[in-house]
Amino acid sequence: MAIVFSLNNISSEPSNPVLKAIQGLPTLELASICVNLTLFIVFLFVISARQIFVCVGRVRNLKDESAVPNLTPIRRSSVDGEIRDAIIGTGFKLCLFCCFYVLLLQVLVLGFDGVALFRGAVKGRDVDWSEICVPAAQGLAWFVLSFSALHCKFKLSEKFPVLLRVWWFFSFLICLCTLYVDGSSFFTKGSNHLSSHVVANFAATPALAFLCFVAFRGITGIQVCRNSDLQEPLLHEEEAGCLKVTPYCEAGLFSLVTLSWLNPLLSIGAKRPLELKDIPLLAPKDRAKTNYKILNSNWERRKAENPSNQPSLAWSILKSFWKEAACNAIFALLNTLVSYVGPYMVSYFVDYLGGMETFPHEGYILAGIFFSAKLVETLTTRQWYLGVDILGMQVRSALTAMVYRKGLKLSSLAKQNHTSGEIVNYMAIDVQRVGDYSWYLHDIWMLPLQIILALAILYKNVGIASFATLIATIISIVITIPVARIQEDYQDKLMAAKDERMRKTSECLRNMRILKLQAWEDRYRVKLEGMRGVEFRWLRKALYSQAFITFIFWSSPIFVSAVTFGTSILLGDQLTAGGVLSALATFRILQEPLRNFPDLVSMMAQTKVSLDRITGFLQEEELQEDATIVLPRSMTNLAIEIKDAAFCWDASSSRPTLSGIEMKVQRGMRVAVCGVVGSGKSSFLSCILGEIPKISGEVRICGTAAYVSQSAWIQSGNIEENIVFGSPMDKAKYKNVINACSLKKDLELFSHGDQTIIGDRGINLSGGQKQRVQLARALYQDADIYLLDDPFSAVDAHTGSELFKEYILTALASKTVVFVTHQVEFLPAADLILVLKEGRIIQAGKYDELLQAGTDFNTLVSAHNEAIGAMDILNHSSDESDENLLLDGSAILHTKCNASECSIESLAKEVQESASASDQKAIKEKKKAKRSR
Repeated sequence: MAIVFSLNNISSEPSNPVLKAIQGLPTLELASICVNLTLFIVFLFVISARQIFVCVGRVRNLKDESAVPNLTPIRRSSVDGEIRDAIIGTGFKLCLFCCFYVLLLQVLVLGFDGVALFRGAVKGRDVDWSEICVPAAQGLAWFVLSFSALHCKFKLSEKFPVLLRVWWFFSFLICLCTLYVDGSSFFTKGSNHLSSHVVANFAATPALAFLCFVAFRGITGIQVCRNSDLQEPLLHEEEAGCLKVTPYCEAGLFSLVTLSWLNPLLSIGAKRPLELKDIPLLAPKDRAKTNYKILNSNWERRKAENPSNQPSLAWSILKSFWKEAACNAIFALLNTLVSYVGPYMVSYFVDYLGGMETFPHEGYILAGIFFSAKLVETLTTRQWYLGVDILGMQVRSALTAMVYRKGLKLSSLAKQNHTSGEIVNYMAIDVQRVGDYSWYLHDIWMLPLQIILALAILYKNVGIASFATLIATIISIVITIPVARIQEDYQDKLMAAKDERMRKTSECLRNMRILKLQAWEDRYRVKLEGMRGVEFRWLRKALYSQAFITFIFWSSPIFVSAVTFGTSILLGDQLTAGGVLSALATFRILQEPLRNFPDLVSMMAQTKVSLDRITGFLQEEELQEDATIVLPRSMTNLAIEIKDAAFCWDASSSRPTLSGIEMKVQRGMRVAVCGVVGSGKSSFLSCILGEIPKISGEVRICGTAAYVSQSAWIQSGNIEENIVFGSPMDKAKYKNVINACSLKKDLELFSHGDQTIIGDRGINLSGGQKQRVQLARALYQDADIYLLDDPFSAVDAHTGSELFKEYILTALASKTVVFVTHQVEFLPAADLILVLKEGRIIQAGKYDELLQAGTDFNTLVSAHNEAIGAMDILNHSSDESDENLLLDGSAILHTKCNASECSIESLAKEVQESASASDQKAIKEKKKAKRSR
């Protein structure tokens, strides 16, 4: 510990040749070649200082445990939320005592030397104040590492940190070396050699020996007992196995600078493979929900401020994340400034090596400047890159959420202009490109700053020739501007070709069955390859233009160097070794931004195209938020209310799709909607859902709504997943739904039952099965209002009658049901029948009332019955018995339609019997056809 000063106190003629070589050296030079100061300042002091930031905040909570026995149990909460019991052993307390004991000795030595130097200065003697640097560094290092050992108590660590153990080992090793030197001098010079350093070294030897022994074992003496039974988390996220918020959001200043907040995760990864529960959650400020709200609010505000002009998405992004960008710009600025310290100072260092020392200890000061600049450059580089990565992640998450939500709110007209493949391209390509631009964000202003700094250093070294450097740099940049514009045009056409190919590819994949059945694979393959050839042609042109820009700027550093030194020689300037080295170092630093400039130009062009595409998509027409007013279920007895409303799919059309719609539906009513083809029945359901733009009027629904479309929508997965659709599984409810939708027999035919994988869009199900699965999904959601768009058209007559009885009349008996149907036999069961014609409700009432009124409904029913009768006569003219059976069935239907007093149960039974007779007749016809062949 006192090796530096003990060597200075040796006699002028030592016998050891090594001591002869180092005797007489200045104190700072001798310290620079000692392991002591190297270990203190470079390796240990800088890294271990982080313990101060952690311990200072917790020292205030340290309780006096002097009255507690050696084995005192304490209870702490670990990082993973588990409550742990810990026992502080005697070994840990001895380690703390030894650390603070050595620290006390260092403080005493520092105070003794300081007082001695002060007395000497008062007496007028020449005093070298640098002599207290070593004890000061030792004392500060022991102070920091003593608290590092104390911090193990708060962390409940079972082993000391490796850094602390290395410190203890080397401290004891240096102590032994110092003991040997001090002992030899003591026997040579006697008690005259004794000093405060020698005494402190002897006194600290036993404590350092014990710490060295502990360093080999590494055990702290803290026994940790994890007891999960005592755990009772306050929040759900604190339960065992749940994820935690990243420590980055609560890290201290030093932890952020050194990235030590990653140590817990890295230590887990070093012990075993990381699992999902080990990965922490994002901080609230980094989550997509937060970033989406910020960006969307600025975007909407900018649209409101300039309704006539196209809003700038780039400015909205910059306004949303300007704080993060500005903070990151500080690190980029510091990194740029300190990166030029080396080229600027290298000329002074060369002069110093040549013997031109301008002030004492110039070499050490220059070395310290180089070391500090490189340290700051390294730290700022890591923070800069981490910052732009986080900024890009925030922009990507916010834009992805905006594009996704916009896709959900697109109007029907806007959906025709943007296919699902294009929307996927917006999120996968364009949003990614905008997020990646964060890496190039600061290059726009850093490149001019770097050129200015480089020119200043070059002017200092090569004089007026630096202006030739500026001209050569400007030429290298300007020559790429027209090429950059051409590349932007190529990028536009490339993205358009990519969208067209993706649109056609998606269309082919959706209709692959038709292509296979018609043997059109080769023809459409040729078409797709032609589109890919067009895309490849524009891609080749874009890459050629980018390669040209890259070639110019990769050769620009050599060009700039040749121009600079050539101009200097022509002007007759004298080039010194320091000036040349400084200029070369400047060119080396400057060549990186110059070589990155082509990427910057290309990225700016691509990002501009992506921003324009996303902006155009975000400005598309949306569904009206006030098209349908949704009220709580308990507010009124009216389930649906429409007041003099008009709707139109195309807002620019002068003729509305629906007009004069007036309706009130009480809760629990069954409403049937009928009419000829194209009368607006499906649009009527869409206006209740708010899917069709509203021109005037008001639509209100009370409660939740479930919609079943005419064409079944099936997701990939098994049948159970399609029915439950993410809701919690209720076995009893699920069973009732299966029975109500007549799916029980179908599931029995499948080898895996309801676990059968349906496939893409239900490809291995029939149309009727897909429709019943869709009905089951709606029924399982237990909504208040059910909107059914012709649900029985895809099933046969027998299944349709069964569905009507079990699904609508039984399962939905207490629900409000609005169903579109062409089956006249189901109309008597409706509480209200709406007859639509040319987008208007021309009749409304019950079945008997509409029949008595005559007009359009009577015509619709008569036409339906005549069509059925004509079809039956045509199909059964060859079999008189079957014809009679059909006439009986038709008579049953006529009787059913005309007799309003018959009950719903008998009506369903008659429909079922009629459908069974029709099925039997069809079977007989098939047998007769086979016999005739």
